Amino acid sequence: MDWSVLSGTEGVLHDNLGGLAAVLSWVVAGVELLAIAVMLIGTARFLVGFVSAEVQRAESARAHVINRERVELGRYILSGLELLIVSDIIHTALSLALADLVYLALLVAIRSAISYFLDREIREIKEDPDR
Repeated sequence: MDWSVLSGTEGVLHDNLGGLAAVLSWVVAGVELLAIAVMLIGTARFLVGFVSAEVQRAESARAHVINRERVELGRYILSGLELLIVSDIIHTALSLALADLVYLALLVAIRSAISYFLDREIREIKEDPDR
């Protein structure tokens, strides 16, 4: 077996369409930054809502407000993870290296598992807000 397939990140596109590969590499970086921004915005919104609930709410309403904020944070995290999967798919398509394909499969599996359990938790919070 030719183990050189496992190394490097430059694939067929880099050899034949270098300009397009360079542009798509920048697109990948932009999508990753956007994913991070989405998650940071969600975190900031959660913190503002959480602090507001702790400071201004009566004991009975506090849990409801915090759970609502948790649901919103979960949505932002799920959105960010989906964007990261998009960037990983584009990166793998650019490289066409076996190592990147294996890496993508592992990342997608991990992120899908996180998304599944986070989505399940969000549904449980919606169904039982006193949880």
